[in-house]
Amino acid sequence: MLRTPDQYVRSLQARSLVLYVDGERVADPTVHPRVRPAINAVAATYALAHDPRTRELATAQSELTGARVNRFTHLFAQPEDLRRKLELQRVLGRLTGTCFQRCVGMDGINSLFIATFEAGGEHHERFVRWLRQVQRDDEVIDGAMTDPKGNRNQRPPQQPEHYLRVVERRPDGLVLRGAKIHQTGAANSHQILVMPGMAMRPGEEDFAVAAAMPVDAPGVTMVLGRQPSDERKGGPDAGNALYGGQEVVILFDDVLVPWERVFLDGQLPACTTLVEAFAGFHRASYGGCKPGNLDVLIGAAALLADEHGVRRASHVRDKLVEMAHLGETIHGLGLGASSKATRHESGVHQVDPLLANVCKHHVTRLPYEVVRLAEDIAGGLMATMPSLADLEHPEIGPALRTVVGSDERARALRLVEYMSYGAGSVPLRIECMHGAGSPQAQRIVLERRIDWARRVDAARRLAGLPAREGDDADDRRLDHQIAAAGQPEAAATK
Repeated sequence: MLRTPDQYVRSLQARSLVLYVDGERVADPTVHPRVRPAINAVAATYALAHDPRTRELATAQSELTGARVNRFTHLFAQPEDLRRKLELQRVLGRLTGTCFQRCVGMDGINSLFIATFEAGGEHHERFVRWLRQVQRDDEVIDGAMTDPKGNRNQRPPQQPEHYLRVVERRPDGLVLRGAKIHQTGAANSHQILVMPGMAMRPGEEDFAVAAAMPVDAPGVTMVLGRQPSDERKGGPDAGNALYGGQEVVILFDDVLVPWERVFLDGQLPACTTLVEAFAGFHRASYGGCKPGNLDVLIGAAALLADEHGVRRASHVRDKLVEMAHLGETIHGLGLGASSKATRHESGVHQVDPLLANVCKHHVTRLPYEVVRLAEDIAGGLMATMPSLADLEHPEIGPALRTVVGSDERARALRLVEYMSYGAGSVPLRIECMHGAGSPQAQRIVLERRIDWARRVDAARRLAGLPAREGDDADDRRLDHQIAAAGQPEAAATK
Protein backbone atom coordinates (compact mmCIF):
# COMPACT_ATOMS: atom_id res chain seq x y z
CA MET A 1 0.00 0.00 0.00
CA LEU A 2 1.23 3.46 -0.91
CA ARG A 3 -0.29 5.81 1.63
CA THR A 4 -1.56 9.23 0.63
CA PRO A 5 -0.67 12.30 2.74
CA ASP A 6 -4.16 12.22 4.27
CA GLN A 7 -3.84 8.54 5.18
CA TYR A 8 -0.44 9.24 6.71
CA VAL A 9 -1.71 12.05 8.96
CA ARG A 10 -4.72 9.99 10.01
CA SER A 11 -2.41 7.10 10.93
CA LEU A 12 -0.56 9.44 13.31
CA GLN A 13 -3.84 10.34 14.98
CA ALA A 14 -4.47 6.65 15.68
CA ARG A 15 -1.37 6.36 17.90
CA SER A 16 -1.27 6.73 21.71
CA LEU A 17 1.98 8.68 21.62
CA VAL A 18 3.45 10.08 24.84
CA LEU A 19 4.87 13.42 23.67
CA TYR A 20 5.79 16.49 25.71
CA VAL A 21 6.23 19.96 24.25
CA ASP A 22 7.39 22.76 26.57
CA GLY A 23 6.49 20.72 29.64
CA GLU A 24 2.97 19.82 28.53
CA ARG A 25 1.60 16.50 27.27
CA VAL A 26 0.32 16.83 23.70
CA ALA A 27 -2.93 15.03 23.00
CA ASP A 28 -2.90 15.29 19.19
CA PRO A 29 0.48 16.17 17.63
CA THR A 30 -1.09 16.63 14.19
CA VAL A 31 -2.71 19.92 15.26
CA HIS A 32 0.04 21.27 17.50
CA PRO A 33 1.62 24.41 15.94
CA ARG A 34 5.15 23.29 16.78
CA VAL A 35 4.68 19.75 15.48
CA ARG A 36 2.45 20.15 12.43
CA PRO A 37 5.06 21.86 10.16
CA ALA A 38 7.34 18.84 10.60
CA ILE A 39 4.45 16.48 9.89
CA ASN A 40 3.83 18.40 6.66
CA ALA A 41 7.44 17.78 5.63
CA VAL A 42 7.02 14.02 6.07
CA ALA A 43 3.66 14.14 4.28
CA ALA A 44 5.55 15.48 1.26
CA THR A 45 7.33 12.12 0.95
CA TYR A 46 3.91 10.50 0.56
CA ALA A 47 2.62 13.14 -1.84
CA LEU A 48 5.54 12.65 -4.24
CA ALA A 49 4.78 8.93 -4.42
CA HIS A 50 1.43 9.79 -6.04
CA ASP A 51 2.43 12.84 -8.09
CA PRO A 52 2.72 11.82 -11.78
CA ARG A 53 5.84 14.00 -12.12
CA THR A 54 7.75 12.20 -9.36
CA ARG A 55 6.06 8.80 -8.94
CA GLU A 56 8.89 6.87 -10.60
CA LEU A 57 11.49 8.68 -8.50
CA ALA A 58 9.64 8.40 -5.18
CA THR A 59 8.73 4.70 -5.47
CA ALA A 60 10.49 1.47 -6.38
CA GLN A 61 9.70 -2.18 -7.06
CA SER A 62 10.34 -4.19 -3.90
CA GLU A 63 12.26 -7.44 -4.21
CA LEU A 64 10.74 -8.55 -0.89
CA THR A 65 7.04 -8.09 -1.65
CA GLY A 66 6.96 -7.67 -5.43
CA ALA A 67 4.85 -4.54 -4.99
CA ARG A 68 5.55 -0.87 -5.61
CA VAL A 69 6.79 0.69 -2.35
CA ASN A 70 7.84 4.09 -1.15
CA ARG A 71 11.55 4.59 -1.81
CA PHE A 72 12.11 5.41 1.85
CA THR A 73 11.31 1.77 2.75
CA HIS A 74 13.22 0.28 -0.20
CA LEU A 75 16.47 -1.69 -0.26
CA PHE A 76 19.30 -0.48 -2.49
CA ALA A 77 19.06 -3.52 -4.72
CA GLN A 78 20.68 -1.80 -7.73
CA PRO A 79 23.36 0.89 -8.03
CA GLU A 80 20.66 3.03 -9.66
CA ASP A 81 18.74 2.99 -6.36
CA LEU A 82 21.52 4.97 -4.68
CA ARG A 83 21.51 7.65 -7.36
CA ARG A 84 17.74 7.94 -7.43
CA LYS A 85 17.74 8.23 -3.65
CA LEU A 86 19.90 11.34 -3.90
CA GLU A 87 17.78 12.81 -6.67
CA LEU A 88 14.63 12.28 -4.60
CA GLN A 89 16.27 13.83 -1.55
CA ARG A 90 17.21 16.91 -3.53
CA VAL A 91 13.69 17.29 -4.89
CA LEU A 92 12.27 17.01 -1.37
CA GLY A 93 14.91 19.33 0.07
CA ARG A 94 13.96 21.97 -2.49
CA LEU A 95 10.23 21.36 -2.01
CA THR A 96 10.22 21.63 1.78
CA GLY A 97 13.29 23.77 2.52
CA THR A 98 13.88 21.64 5.60
CA CYS A 99 14.46 18.09 6.81
CA PHE A 100 11.82 15.60 5.65
CA GLN A 101 12.88 13.14 8.35
CA ARG A 102 12.84 9.71 6.67
CA CYS A 103 16.47 9.33 5.56
CA VAL A 104 17.87 7.89 8.80
CA GLY A 105 15.23 5.18 8.77
CA MET A 106 15.91 4.36 5.11
CA ASP A 107 19.67 4.19 5.60
CA GLY A 108 19.19 2.23 8.83
CA ILE A 109 17.02 -0.35 7.08
CA ASN A 110 19.67 -0.98 4.45
CA SER A 111 22.50 -1.09 6.98
CA LEU A 112 20.68 -3.53 9.22
CA PHE A 113 19.78 -5.74 6.25
CA ILE A 114 23.52 -6.12 5.63
CA ALA A 115 24.40 -6.57 9.31
CA THR A 116 21.74 -9.19 10.02
CA PHE A 117 22.72 -11.04 6.84
CA GLU A 118 26.24 -11.33 8.25
CA ALA A 119 24.87 -12.37 11.64
CA GLY A 120 22.85 -15.03 9.83
CA GLY A 121 20.03 -17.33 10.85
CA GLU A 122 17.06 -16.01 12.76
CA HIS A 123 18.53 -12.50 12.98
CA HIS A 124 18.13 -11.93 9.25
CA GLU A 125 14.87 -13.85 9.00
CA ARG A 126 13.27 -11.71 11.72
CA PHE A 127 14.46 -8.53 10.10
CA VAL A 128 13.19 -9.47 6.64
CA ARG A 129 9.75 -10.35 8.04
CA TRP A 130 9.61 -7.01 9.84
CA LEU A 131 10.75 -5.08 6.76
CA ARG A 132 8.08 -6.70 4.60
CA GLN A 133 5.47 -5.39 7.04
CA VAL A 134 7.03 -1.91 6.98
CA GLN A 135 6.87 -1.87 3.18
CA ARG A 136 3.31 -3.19 3.03
CA ASP A 137 2.06 -0.58 5.53
CA ASP A 138 4.23 2.24 4.09
CA GLU A 139 5.48 3.27 7.52
CA VAL A 140 7.83 6.00 8.68
CA ILE A 141 10.76 4.55 10.62
CA ASP A 142 12.69 6.58 13.16
CA GLY A 143 16.29 5.37 12.98
CA ALA A 144 17.46 5.77 16.58
CA MET A 145 21.26 5.60 16.84
CA THR A 146 22.64 8.49 18.87
CA ASP A 147 23.12 7.91 22.61
CA PRO A 148 23.75 10.78 25.07
CA LYS A 149 27.26 9.28 25.58
CA GLY A 150 28.13 11.38 28.65
CA ASN A 151 31.89 11.49 29.23
CA ARG A 152 33.50 10.57 25.91
CA ASN A 153 36.58 9.25 27.71
CA GLN A 154 34.54 6.45 29.25
CA ARG A 155 33.14 3.35 27.60
CA PRO A 156 29.46 2.33 27.94
CA PRO A 157 29.93 -0.11 30.87
CA GLN A 158 31.54 2.71 32.89
CA GLN A 159 28.48 4.95 32.46
CA PRO A 160 25.58 2.72 31.38
CA GLU A 161 22.98 5.38 32.16
CA HIS A 162 24.21 7.33 29.12
CA TYR A 163 23.51 4.50 26.64
CA LEU A 164 20.50 2.51 25.55
CA ARG A 165 21.05 -0.97 26.90
CA VAL A 166 19.52 -4.35 27.67
CA VAL A 167 18.63 -4.58 31.36
CA GLU A 168 16.80 -7.90 31.22
CA ARG A 169 16.37 -10.87 28.91
CA ARG A 170 13.05 -12.60 29.42
CA PRO A 171 11.33 -15.52 27.67
CA ASP A 172 9.07 -13.02 25.89
CA GLY A 173 11.75 -10.52 24.86
CA LEU A 174 14.34 -7.90 25.79
CA VAL A 175 13.86 -5.05 28.25
CA LEU A 176 15.51 -1.78 27.17
CA ARG A 177 16.40 1.24 29.27
CA GLY A 178 18.10 4.53 28.39
CA ALA A 179 17.64 7.27 25.84
CA LYS A 180 18.29 8.25 22.25
CA ILE A 181 18.82 11.89 21.31
CA HIS A 182 18.75 13.99 18.12
CA GLN A 183 15.85 11.87 16.88
CA THR A 184 14.83 13.62 13.69
CA GLY A 185 11.10 13.27 13.11
CA ALA A 186 10.58 10.65 15.82
CA ALA A 187 7.22 12.08 16.86
CA ASN A 188 6.04 11.81 13.25
CA SER A 189 6.99 8.14 12.87
CA HIS A 190 5.20 4.82 13.22
CA GLN A 191 8.09 2.73 14.56
CA ILE A 192 11.43 3.22 16.27
CA LEU A 193 14.38 1.19 14.98
CA VAL A 194 17.01 1.33 17.72
CA MET A 195 20.59 0.65 16.70
CA PRO A 196 23.96 0.98 18.45
CA GLY A 197 25.62 4.31 17.78
CA MET A 198 29.16 2.96 17.91
CA ALA A 199 31.10 -0.26 17.46
CA MET A 200 31.09 -2.24 20.70
CA ARG A 201 33.88 -4.27 22.28
CA PRO A 202 33.87 -7.60 24.14
CA GLY A 203 32.10 -7.06 27.43
CA GLU A 204 29.74 -4.49 25.91
CA GLU A 205 27.21 -6.94 24.46
CA ASP A 206 24.31 -5.40 26.39
CA PHE A 207 24.78 -2.22 24.38
CA ALA A 208 24.99 -3.97 20.99
CA VAL A 209 21.26 -4.20 20.37
CA ALA A 210 19.11 -3.50 17.30
CA ALA A 211 15.36 -3.83 17.61
CA ALA A 212 12.07 -2.26 16.52
CA MET A 213 9.01 -1.12 18.45
CA PRO A 214 5.95 1.09 17.89
CA VAL A 215 6.47 4.72 18.84
CA ASP A 216 3.69 4.34 21.40
CA ALA A 217 5.07 1.18 23.02
CA PRO A 218 4.63 1.19 26.83
CA GLY A 219 7.60 2.92 28.44
CA VAL A 220 8.45 5.15 25.45
CA THR A 221 8.29 8.90 26.10
CA MET A 222 9.24 11.64 23.65
CA VAL A 223 10.24 15.23 24.40
CA LEU A 224 10.35 17.76 21.57
CA GLY A 225 13.58 19.73 21.43
CA ARG A 226 13.33 23.51 21.34
CA GLN A 227 15.01 25.52 18.58
CA PRO A 228 15.48 29.25 17.97
CA SER A 229 12.42 30.86 16.36
CA ASP A 230 10.07 28.12 17.61
CA GLU A 231 7.88 30.77 19.20
CA ARG A 232 6.92 31.89 15.69
CA LYS A 233 5.87 28.43 14.50
CA GLY A 234 2.48 28.68 12.90
CA GLY A 235 2.49 32.47 13.01
CA PRO A 236 3.05 35.06 10.30
CA ASP A 237 6.79 35.17 11.02
CA ALA A 238 7.41 31.43 10.77
CA GLY A 239 9.89 31.94 7.91
CA ASN A 240 8.99 28.71 6.13
CA ALA A 241 5.28 29.09 5.51
CA LEU A 242 4.38 25.38 5.59
CA TYR A 243 7.23 23.03 6.52
CA GLY A 244 9.57 22.54 9.47
CA GLY A 245 12.15 20.23 11.00
CA GLN A 246 11.93 18.34 14.27
CA GLU A 247 14.35 16.95 16.85
CA VAL A 248 13.24 14.72 19.72
CA VAL A 249 14.68 13.08 22.84
CA ILE A 250 13.31 9.55 23.33
CA LEU A 251 13.27 8.06 26.82
CA PHE A 252 13.04 4.27 27.21
CA ASP A 253 11.75 3.23 30.62
CA ASP A 254 12.07 -0.56 30.72
CA VAL A 255 10.52 -1.09 27.30
CA LEU A 256 9.75 -4.72 26.51
CA VAL A 257 10.59 -5.70 22.93
CA PRO A 258 9.33 -9.14 21.79
CA TRP A 259 12.03 -11.43 20.42
CA GLU A 260 10.40 -11.31 16.98
CA ARG A 261 11.40 -7.64 16.79
CA VAL A 262 14.96 -8.13 18.11
CA PHE A 263 17.43 -8.25 15.24
CA LEU A 264 20.81 -8.06 16.99
CA ASP A 265 21.56 -8.88 20.61
CA GLY A 266 25.26 -8.85 21.43
CA GLN A 267 26.56 -9.83 17.97
CA LEU A 268 29.62 -7.57 18.04
CA PRO A 269 30.98 -8.11 14.48
CA ALA A 270 27.52 -7.47 13.01
CA CYS A 271 27.22 -4.39 15.20
CA THR A 272 30.45 -3.01 13.71
CA THR A 273 29.21 -3.78 10.18
CA LEU A 274 25.97 -1.95 10.94
CA VAL A 275 27.69 1.20 12.21
CA GLU A 276 30.14 1.36 9.30
CA ALA A 277 27.50 0.69 6.64
CA PHE A 278 25.18 3.30 8.09
CA ALA A 279 27.94 5.91 8.21
CA GLY A 280 28.56 5.46 4.49
CA PHE A 281 24.90 5.51 3.48
CA HIS A 282 23.93 8.48 5.59
CA ARG A 283 26.96 10.65 4.87
CA ALA A 284 26.29 10.22 1.15
CA SER A 285 22.63 11.12 1.76
CA TYR A 286 23.73 14.65 2.63
CA GLY A 287 24.63 15.04 -1.03
CA GLY A 288 20.91 15.00 -1.77
CA CYS A 289 18.95 16.81 0.93
CA LYS A 290 21.40 19.61 1.69
CA PRO A 291 21.83 20.79 -1.93
CA GLY A 292 18.02 20.84 -2.10
CA ASN A 293 17.82 22.99 1.04
CA LEU A 294 20.56 25.25 -0.30
CA ASP A 295 18.60 25.68 -3.54
CA VAL A 296 15.88 27.35 -1.44
CA LEU A 297 18.33 29.56 0.42
CA ILE A 298 19.99 30.60 -2.84
CA GLY A 299 16.59 31.37 -4.32
CA ALA A 300 15.70 33.53 -1.31
CA ALA A 301 19.00 35.43 -1.67
CA ALA A 302 18.34 36.01 -5.38
CA LEU A 303 14.80 37.20 -4.57
CA LEU A 304 16.21 39.69 -2.05
CA ALA A 305 18.82 40.88 -4.52
CA ASP A 306 15.95 41.75 -6.87
CA GLU A 307 14.06 43.48 -4.06
CA HIS A 308 17.15 45.50 -3.14
CA GLY A 309 17.71 46.45 -6.78
CA VAL A 310 21.22 44.97 -6.84
CA ARG A 311 20.62 41.72 -8.77
CA ARG A 312 22.78 42.86 -11.72
CA ALA A 313 25.64 44.16 -9.60
CA SER A 314 28.75 42.15 -10.45
CA HIS A 315 29.66 41.32 -6.86
CA VAL A 316 26.11 40.09 -6.11
CA ARG A 317 26.05 37.94 -9.23
CA ASP A 318 29.41 36.50 -8.25
CA LYS A 319 28.15 35.66 -4.74
CA LEU A 320 25.08 33.90 -6.12
CA VAL A 321 27.22 31.89 -8.53
CA GLU A 322 29.52 30.91 -5.66
CA MET A 323 26.54 29.78 -3.57
CA ALA A 324 25.26 27.60 -6.42
CA HIS A 325 28.76 26.25 -7.06
CA LEU A 326 29.09 25.12 -3.44
CA GLY A 327 25.70 23.39 -3.52
CA GLU A 328 26.54 21.52 -6.70
CA THR A 329 29.88 20.47 -5.22
CA ILE A 330 28.10 18.69 -2.38
CA HIS A 331 25.62 17.08 -4.77
CA GLY A 332 28.40 15.90 -7.07
CA LEU A 333 30.24 14.23 -4.20
CA GLY A 334 27.09 12.39 -3.13
CA LEU A 335 26.52 11.20 -6.70
CA GLY A 336 30.17 10.19 -6.96
CA ALA A 337 29.92 8.06 -3.82
CA SER A 338 26.78 6.44 -5.23
CA SER A 339 28.19 5.84 -8.72
CA LYS A 340 31.13 3.88 -7.26
CA ALA A 341 28.77 1.48 -5.49
CA THR A 342 29.77 -2.10 -4.69
CA ARG A 343 27.43 -5.03 -4.13
CA HIS A 344 27.41 -6.66 -0.71
CA GLU A 345 26.79 -10.40 -0.72
CA SER A 346 23.37 -9.72 0.86
CA GLY A 347 22.34 -8.04 -2.40
CA VAL A 348 22.37 -4.48 -1.06
CA HIS A 349 24.63 -2.01 -2.86
CA GLN A 350 26.90 0.15 -0.72
CA VAL A 351 28.31 3.58 -1.48
CA ASP A 352 32.01 4.28 -1.81
CA PRO A 353 32.94 5.00 1.82
CA LEU A 354 35.78 7.38 0.98
CA LEU A 355 33.69 9.70 -1.19
CA ALA A 356 30.72 9.43 1.18
CA ASN A 357 32.85 10.79 4.00
CA VAL A 358 34.36 13.49 1.76
CA CYS A 359 30.80 14.49 0.87
CA LYS A 360 29.70 14.84 4.50
CA HIS A 361 32.95 16.59 5.45
CA HIS A 362 32.21 19.25 2.84
CA VAL A 363 28.69 19.56 4.27
CA THR A 364 30.26 20.60 7.59
CA ARG A 365 31.90 23.53 5.78
CA LEU A 366 30.33 24.67 2.53
CA PRO A 367 26.78 25.43 3.76
CA TYR A 368 28.29 27.82 6.31
CA GLU A 369 29.71 29.84 3.43
CA VAL A 370 26.39 29.71 1.57
CA VAL A 371 24.64 31.01 4.70
CA ARG A 372 27.24 33.77 5.10
CA LEU A 373 26.73 34.92 1.53
CA ALA A 374 22.93 34.78 1.91
CA GLU A 375 23.16 36.97 5.02
CA ASP A 376 25.49 39.32 3.16
CA ILE A 377 23.00 39.77 0.32
CA ALA A 378 20.02 39.95 2.70
CA GLY A 379 21.43 42.92 4.59
CA GLY A 380 21.17 44.05 8.19
CA LEU A 381 17.40 44.50 8.16
CA MET A 382 17.06 40.76 8.75
CA ALA A 383 18.24 41.27 12.33
CA THR A 384 15.93 44.16 13.24
CA MET A 385 12.88 43.71 11.02
CA PRO A 386 9.54 44.16 12.83
CA SER A 387 7.15 41.24 12.90
CA LEU A 388 4.74 40.80 10.02
CA ALA A 389 1.93 41.41 12.51
CA ASP A 390 3.41 44.88 13.17
CA LEU A 391 3.70 45.52 9.45
CA GLU A 392 -0.01 44.77 9.05
CA HIS A 393 -1.06 46.88 12.06
CA PRO A 394 -3.52 49.61 11.01
CA GLU A 395 -1.76 52.36 13.00
CA ILE A 396 1.97 51.66 12.81
CA GLY A 397 1.98 49.43 9.73
CA PRO A 398 2.01 52.17 7.07
CA ALA A 399 5.03 53.87 8.65
CA LEU A 400 6.86 50.57 9.05
CA ARG A 401 6.27 49.76 5.39
CA THR A 402 8.53 52.67 4.48
CA VAL A 403 11.25 50.97 6.54
CA VAL A 404 10.80 47.40 5.35
CA GLY A 405 9.36 47.83 1.88
CA SER A 406 7.33 45.11 0.21
CA ASP A 407 5.73 42.03 1.73
CA GLU A 408 7.93 39.97 -0.60
CA ARG A 409 11.05 41.43 0.99
CA ALA A 410 9.77 40.86 4.53
CA ARG A 411 8.85 37.24 3.96
CA ALA A 412 12.06 36.46 2.06
CA LEU A 413 14.08 37.97 4.92
CA ARG A 414 12.25 35.76 7.41
CA LEU A 415 12.96 32.71 5.25
CA VAL A 416 16.69 33.49 5.12
CA GLU A 417 16.69 34.07 8.88
CA TYR A 418 14.80 30.81 9.45
CA MET A 419 17.18 28.75 7.34
CA SER A 420 20.32 30.49 8.57
CA TYR A 421 19.94 30.46 12.33
CA GLY A 422 16.32 29.76 13.10
CA ALA A 423 14.57 26.41 13.39
CA GLY A 424 14.77 25.73 9.66
CA SER A 425 16.67 22.51 9.34
CA VAL A 426 17.13 22.13 13.04
CA PRO A 427 18.73 24.59 12.20
CA LEU A 428 20.52 24.17 8.86
CA ARG A 429 24.05 24.92 10.04
CA ILE A 430 23.93 22.85 13.23
CA GLU A 431 22.41 19.91 11.37
CA CYS A 432 25.06 20.18 8.66
CA MET A 433 27.79 20.18 11.28
CA HIS A 434 26.65 17.34 13.53
CA GLY A 435 24.20 15.20 11.55
CA ALA A 436 25.72 11.82 10.57
CA GLY A 437 28.73 12.65 12.73
CA SER A 438 30.70 15.82 13.27
CA PRO A 439 33.82 16.62 11.17
CA GLN A 440 36.33 14.58 13.16
CA ALA A 441 34.26 11.44 12.65
CA GLN A 442 34.71 11.81 8.89
CA ARG A 443 38.42 12.59 9.19
CA ILE A 444 38.97 9.43 11.21
CA VAL A 445 37.34 7.35 8.46
CA LEU A 446 39.26 9.20 5.76
CA GLU A 447 42.59 8.53 7.44
CA ARG A 448 41.70 4.86 7.75
CA ARG A 449 40.35 4.50 4.19
CA ILE A 450 42.93 6.43 2.18
CA ASP A 451 45.51 4.20 0.50
CA TRP A 452 48.58 6.02 1.76
CA ALA A 453 51.03 3.35 0.58
CA ARG A 454 49.90 3.61 -3.03
CA ARG A 455 50.30 7.38 -2.99
CA VAL A 456 53.81 7.12 -1.54
CA ASP A 457 54.68 4.41 -4.07
CA ALA A 458 53.59 6.66 -6.96
CA ALA A 459 55.77 9.48 -5.66
CA ARG A 460 58.81 7.20 -5.11
CA ARG A 461 58.40 5.67 -8.56
CA LEU A 462 58.28 9.00 -10.40
CA ALA A 463 61.12 10.38 -8.28
CA GLY A 464 63.30 7.50 -9.52
CA LEU A 465 63.63 5.89 -6.08
CA PRO A 466 64.08 2.11 -5.82
CA ALA A 467 61.09 -0.08 -5.13
CA ARG A 468 60.29 -1.21 -1.61
CA GLU A 469 58.61 -4.43 -0.52
CA GLY A 470 54.91 -4.14 -1.23
CA ASP A 471 55.24 -1.45 -3.92
CA ASP A 472 53.21 -1.88 -7.10
CA ALA A 473 55.47 -3.93 -9.39
CA ASP A 474 52.99 -3.76 -12.28
CA ASP A 475 53.30 0.04 -12.51
CA ARG A 476 57.08 -0.23 -12.54
CA ARG A 477 56.98 -2.84 -15.33
CA LEU A 478 54.68 -0.55 -17.30
CA ASP A 479 57.12 2.32 -16.78
CA HIS A 480 59.92 0.16 -18.15
CA GLN A 481 57.92 -0.80 -21.25
CA ILE A 482 57.07 2.83 -21.97
CA ALA A 483 60.65 3.99 -21.48
CA ALA A 484 61.97 1.19 -23.73
CA ALA A 485 59.48 1.81 -26.54
CA GLY A 486 61.28 2.60 -29.81
CA GLN A 487 64.72 1.72 -28.46
CA PRO A 488 66.87 -0.69 -30.57
CA GLU A 489 67.04 -3.32 -27.87
CA ALA A 490 63.22 -3.24 -27.58
CA ALA A 491 62.86 -3.78 -31.31
CA ALA A 492 65.36 -6.63 -31.25
CA THR A 493 63.30 -8.58 -28.75
CA LYS A 494 60.19 -8.60 -30.93
